[in-house]
Amino acid sequence: MSQSFYKLYYHVIWTTKDRQPIISPFVGALLKEVIPKTIQKYGGLYFVFNAVDDHVHLLTSIPPKISISEFVNKIKGSSSHHINISQNEKSFYWQSGFGILSLSEKGIPFVKQYIKNQKQHHKNNRNLINILESC
Repeated sequence: MSQSFYKLYYHVIWTTKDRQPIISPFVGALLKEVIPKTIQKYGGLYFVFNAVDDHVHLLTSIPPKISISEFVNKIKGSSSHHINISQNEKSFYWQSGFGILSLSEKGIPFVKQYIKNQKQHHKNNRNLINILESC
């Protein structure tokens, strides 16, 4: 048998360097352009991506022929390079490391929805923090 069968799904989260709030709508659009291409280039499957001002969430499938760290670092490296070239400067950097959660195929719809709602989720959390701080 020359082919491998796998179902490896991951929710990956990583942040900007020093959690700088530098992911503007323009940068977010650039990320949504380059990340699916990079995932495809390295044999993965792209499901959904979303970004807030200082971090990103990605749902992907990573093939077993490449390590998780190598795969995520390829995505981070190519995306920061693409952003820096597009902005004609070298000021966009990712924090080293990342968070990753594995999930079953059944969990894909839930995680997709969670990632799609990131902006609202963070807005609600900020509102809650503001309310608690004012008490």
